[in-house]
Amino acid sequence: MIQTHALTFQYDPSGPLLAFPDVQCEPGERLLLLGESGCGKTTLLHLLCGMLQPASGSVSLNGQDLGSLSEAARDRYRGQHVGIVFQKSHFVQSLSVLENLAIPAFLQGVAFDQSTGMAMLEQLGIAHKAHQRPRHLSIGEQQRAGIARALIHRPSIVLADEPTSALDDSSTSAVIALLEEQAAAVGAALVIVTHDQRLKDRYAHRIELTAQPQSA
Repeated sequence: MIQTHALTFQYDPSGPLLAFPDVQCEPGERLLLLGESGCGKTTLLHLLCGMLQPASGSVSLNGQDLGSLSEAARDRYRGQHVGIVFQKSHFVQSLSVLENLAIPAFLQGVAFDQSTGMAMLEQLGIAHKAHQRPRHLSIGEQQRAGIARALIHRPSIVLADEPTSALDDSSTSAVIALLEEQAAAVGAALVIVTHDQRLKDRYAHRIELTAQPQSA
């Protein structure tokens, strides 16, 4: 699960102090964090996974206070428990799609089961692209590959950053359904961070973020 308390963050000592509402998402639950540009959505996502450290407040993942861990320990914990679907996929272009799926295992120092990777790509309808370079995939196929990479290590928490950005209505529904199905398959909590108002009515559990103060 994810639980935060009284989170604040400051990029620069002379800049504005960003403050965030408390977040709680239980195992298997879905949460929408909705807000326009300038509300700190991506900053909050980075705080939730420990990529940023708060100025004050706390973030707990599965009962582990991230603030009590060293940077190296936070990185290991994130690699073991969190899957992130980025707005831009950030594939290693010199590797095949299947080899990109092996990166989380490599970073954790564990063996990668290629048959598991192929099975996930099959579930997502892109097994025929397994040995191609990511640049040869369509945008929709890259999104599916990004979902596969985020879920291949069966994380307990999945964070998705603007997964429907620039998609039409049909593609938006398909991508969100895939995220929900795949997160449910591994029993993960799913947190979607977005400005996309089309998703508002899909989730009863949502937090609407407001604009943050701007520096002078």
